[in-house]
This record gives sequence, structure tokens and C-alpha cells, in this order.
Amino acid sequence: MSSENYYIEDQHAVYFLTFTVTDWVDVFTRPVYNNIIMEGLTYCRANKGLKLYAWCLMTNHLHLVCQTETPFRLTDFIRDFKQFTAKKTLKTIQEINESRQDWMLYRFEYAGKYDNRITKYRFWQDTSHPILLDTNLLLDQKIAYTHQNPVKRMIVEKEEDYLFSSARNYSSLNALIEIDMI
Repeated sequence: MSSENYYIEDQHAVYFLTFTVTDWVDVFTRPVYNNIIMEGLTYCRANKGLKLYAWCLMTNHLHLVCQTETPFRLTDFIRDFKQFTAKKTLKTIQEINESRQDWMLYRFEYAGKYDNRITKYRFWQDTSHPILLDTNLLLDQKIAYTHQNPVKRMIVEKEEDYLFSSARNYSSLNALIEIDMI
């Protein structure tokens, strides 16, 4: 399916979103980068009207089941979240002792080179592949898909064992960030 088939029709409906790092670079293998994502989600919940129902951060992409409350718009959340996390992650890559620094920055710079909207680096792919979750069945399926991602990748045996996911919230375990339970 081409990216033209993905768009946000209702700014306040529940959507399944996927944010993918450019070239599928495995950035989120270190807690310092994962913390940036969690900081962004926590901030958006508190200040940008984000209702976060499920999330899972993998090494190179992030799944969300979410919506925004009026007067906030989902497209504004996506723009602001991607911009904040991209800038902060790129800055962190440049500042810490990162063994993959040159390689990662080269990939991001090359990806942004031919896009006049990009000043230097393209961190996230443009699209977020929004899928409207307008039935309880779809909602349940996408939450299950989100939580099963690390199990299918054989990172953990049980979804609630994965730290960077809302599966822990749904299992009443200590979680890294708060969510809005359905």
C-alpha cells in the first residue's frame, strides 16, 4: 500500500501509528535514546492532549495507539513529537560516546540530502502510516499487535517482560510511563 493511502481523516479519533527511523537504523538499542522517546510521550500526555492507549518502542520503530483531545490535533502531535525526538536524539548521538556515531549520522545526512525541507539530517521517515481504529475489534487487534512485537522478534518470551511497552501497564506491573487505559 502506498503512503498516499494513509492519512488522518478525523483529528480526534483513535489511530494506530508507526514512526520508523530512516533506513531502519537501530538507534533505540541504548537506554539514553529510549528515554528521549519516553520523555516525549510523557510530555505530550501532559501538555499536548495526547491520550496514549498502547505503545511499544523497538530498535528502529515506535508503535502507538493514541488520539488527541480537543483543541489539540493528532497531526500536530505527530509533527511536534517527531521534531522533538529527532533533534534531541541527534544531539545525543553527537554528544555521547557512541561507537556508531559516524555511521548513523552519515545515514541520516544522506537521507536528508535531497530534501529541501531538511536542513541536515532526516531522522524519522515521513509517514506514520495512520490506521483509523473505529471498531473495538480493530482497537483490540492493534493493541495486541503492538504488545506482541517484541515477542515476535524473540526479544522476550512474554509481552509484559518487555520494558519499553505498555504491555506492562496492562499487566499491572511497574511501567516506565503512564498510559490511558481503555
